[in-house]
Amino acid sequence: MYVLKYFRVDDNAEIEKFISENGFATLITGGEYHAATHIPIALEKNDSGEKVLRGHIARTNPQWKTFETNPNVLVVFLFHVHHYISSSWYDHQNVSTWNYMSVHVSGQIKIIEGKPLYEMLARLTTKYEIVSANPCQLDSLPADYVDKQMKAIVGFEVKIEKIEAAFKLSQNRNEKNYQNIIRELKLLNDHNAAEMVKQMSAPKKGAD
Repeated sequence: MYVLKYFRVDDNAEIEKFISENGFATLITGGEYHAATHIPIALEKNDSGEKVLRGHIARTNPQWKTFETNPNVLVVFLFHVHHYISSSWYDHQNVSTWNYMSVHVSGQIKIIEGKPLYEMLARLTTKYEIVSANPCQLDSLPADYVDKQMKAIVGFEVKIEKIEAAFKLSQNRNEKNYQNIIRELKLLNDHNAAEMVKQMSAPKKGAD
């Protein structure tokens, strides 16, 4: 991923927090044609204590058949809000742009099965069921039903080799123009603009 120095994020804790909070990701694999699937993916530790990504796709999805022949994969985590930034909001002539937050993880993928897959699914279910009034737990479901459902998916683990993060929030603008952008976003009076203002209003200083 091409990242200008103004927007590059190198803080591991910040990156891991972003991945955890934006877990609906895009798994991209190679082959005759590149394939992409949008699925929840979790950052976890393997038995050796190494950080890895884990998830699963439907067995009917042919993408998994490329895991062994083309193990190099890219996983993209994207913040749910991004926004157009008009050049008319600056005090000088410039071009318009787009603000966004994204993390790209490159690595080697392998299939996981059996107990490791079940335990990963249990953790994933618990994580996203926390908002439910009566949360579902994997171990509360009939074992034969769970077994049947597990046969219909393919679990995977990605050994992380490279992480690139870009939080493009107008940090390359001076303080005056930075505040101009925030003001104009507020004037739009819509949810996406308000969420972008929230992200930009975190402790991030505009460049001179």
